[in-house]
Amino acid sequence: MAAPSSEAASPVPTDIVEIEKCLTRVAYLAGRPRQHEYLMAMAGLTLDRAAVAILRRLAETEPMRPGVLAGLLAVEASHVTRQVQQLERAGYVIRAADPHDRRARRIELTDAGRAAVNRFREASRVGMRMALADWSDEDLRRLAELFHRLVDDFVTHAEVPADLGPTA
Repeated sequence: MAAPSSEAASPVPTDIVEIEKCLTRVAYLAGRPRQHEYLMAMAGLTLDRAAVAILRRLAETEPMRPGVLAGLLAVEASHVTRQVQQLERAGYVIRAADPHDRRARRIELTDAGRAAVNRFREASRVGMRMALADWSDEDLRRLAELFHRLVDDFVTHAEVPADLGPTA
């Protein structure tokens, strides 16, 4: 699908411009290598960002085949295979037979993998708690509600279909 020409496109409302700027800044701040290292140190883990992405995805879904996981993460299957091998050696995941096709394998979290995800999430929430400490309960509820709506609308209108798994 071709992008609309700038001549034919209507002007972008100022609020949309500001939202895009804020989201870009948040994504930058959250995705910095230094931030990841800090969170790993707080969580007592030595996982790279790709491993964390895989563990988080597995924690949000049922066990899945490596190819499906690669599709959800928008990476090559070989990348997932290498990461899963490392996570398996570290005891965070196992490969089990797919109940629908015994020839296929599905990746699932071990108890150690689930504990690692919980530690990483808790470390991640510490900074968020500090940043939002002065916000009212109503503001926090409203922000969460609007973020859910934003994500749902992004998924609905994505050029490339996305599946973010359960929202709960």
